[in-house]
Amino acid sequence: MKTRGNLAVMGRLVGMVRPLLPVMVCAVAMGVAGFLCAIFIPVLGGYALLDVLRMSTPLSLHAIFWCVLVFALLRGVLHYAEQACNHFIAFKLLALIRDKVFFALRRLAPAKLEGRDKGDLISVLTADIELLEVFYAHTLSPVCIAVLVSAAMTAFIGGYHPALGAVALAGYLAVGVAVPLAAARRGRAKGEEFRRRFGELNAFVLDSLRGLKESIQYGRGEARLEQMNARTDALSREEEGMKVGAGTNAAATGALILLFSAAMLFGAAALYGRGAVDFTGVLIPTVAMMSSFGPVAALASLGSSLQNTFAAGNRVLDVLDEAPVVEEVTDGRDIAFSGAACEEVRFSYGEEEILRGITLEVRENEIVGVVGRSGSGKSTLLKLLMRFWDPQRGAVKLSGEKIQAVNTASLRRAESFVTQDTHLFHDSIEANLKIAAPGATREQVVEACKKAAVHEFICTLPRGYDTPVGELGETLSGGERQRLGLARAFLHGAPLILLDEPTSNLDSLNEAVILHSLCRERGKRTVVLVSHRASTMRIADRVYPVERGRMS
Repeated sequence: MKTRGNLAVMGRLVGMVRPLLPVMVCAVAMGVAGFLCAIFIPVLGGYALLDVLRMSTPLSLHAIFWCVLVFALLRGVLHYAEQACNHFIAFKLLALIRDKVFFALRRLAPAKLEGRDKGDLISVLTADIELLEVFYAHTLSPVCIAVLVSAAMTAFIGGYHPALGAVALAGYLAVGVAVPLAAARRGRAKGEEFRRRFGELNAFVLDSLRGLKESIQYGRGEARLEQMNARTDALSREEEGMKVGAGTNAAATGALILLFSAAMLFGAAALYGRGAVDFTGVLIPTVAMMSSFGPVAALASLGSSLQNTFAAGNRVLDVLDEAPVVEEVTDGRDIAFSGAACEEVRFSYGEEEILRGITLEVRENEIVGVVGRSGSGKSTLLKLLMRFWDPQRGAVKLSGEKIQAVNTASLRRAESFVTQDTHLFHDSIEANLKIAAPGATREQVVEACKKAAVHEFICTLPRGYDTPVGELGETLSGGERQRLGLARAFLHGAPLILLDEPTSNLDSLNEAVILHSLCRERGKRTVVLVSHRASTMRIADRVYPVERGRMS
């Protein structure tokens, strides 16, 4: 994770508010007006006391009464309107941020997401983004409100004497700036550690749920539960430390408010003793000072809790700033498929070289087999043809064009990729198939399923094509999921089909059915068939053996 300073994270988050700036201005204006109403209610009370004592006041007792009544009503209305605006901004921006994150994940997939902890990603997409609501609803406009209210009250109090204005300004800076910065400095590491542990716990829980049957089968349930409890306890300790910091922060804030309120009283009294101010200059500044800490006190309470929010924002920005391994091409060429080729392709995952000078040719409308042991680089070859990665050396070509020069949309239209583990969404069978062709008719879906030899199976289900599959397709066998993946590829209608171990989850009878389906497509589509089974290669026009990343 890239470590950014809190100011850098805040700057990036603030920049996202630009589309909603008018709403933010309204929220700040109503917040300032609302706080001033609340502050001036006790100030007006001070003027009322002066009126009772027969001293000079700017307002009559009758006018003060009506002003207090109006200010009290306005405070409620303005506070509600401010909060409504802030939460509108927060929830709107959270939706925009989620959209940006999903777009970023689409750009990063699959290369940057393979091997990444899915539970941690879920934590970023849910809990971390949700935490940003604290910043947008309860931090951004309150900071602006605190600055403006503090400036107004400093000017008001300073109108009685500049020294009193200086005391007020010092108090606002101490409570609204010094305390939050000190809390942020103390709590930054704890906030980042808490978010990290929270993501790890999410990942562990997700992993435990997926492996629940194995844990029960081998009697590891208690051990797994102990590990989960240990992780939960560690997270609780981190949270406890953050709460202790928040308590210390609150105590310091309260002490500073009392200290500066007393300083204002004694300072005004000293000025009164020297004849620099009258009794009004003692009473009103003191009352105004004591009643005006609300906006800055709200900032002080955010100092420790914001560390959690900034840590979450840092994790979200990591996703948004991550550079994809392969950039999407939009200014290249569209192609009409007429064959594919690899020329002296070399590829490595980090330091591990997988492919060492692979050369092969795939002619239009033929079935090409690639056979080899597990780990020999066969699946990687298909991923290079899909341009999930780019080779370090050599060239991958489609229709005579280097694949990096082909528009990504055109490339996706030209290819269908069926992996060993077909992913099915928690939806109906038909909806899962229509991912490949959203505008397909029921007849086209049925035809694709017949080609994949899965139509008869679907007809035996209670609701046919409308039958929902469980999460991750767990209600279906591996062979059934694989045949649905093949049907999805047929429905897509791409001229080039890349099949990664399409018969690995099938018995010999179903393998023969699938191979027969592929044979019926001979002359209509080009197929690259990867398998470690020699029996699967029977239908191939040509076979390339791969051993340890080389053609053998």
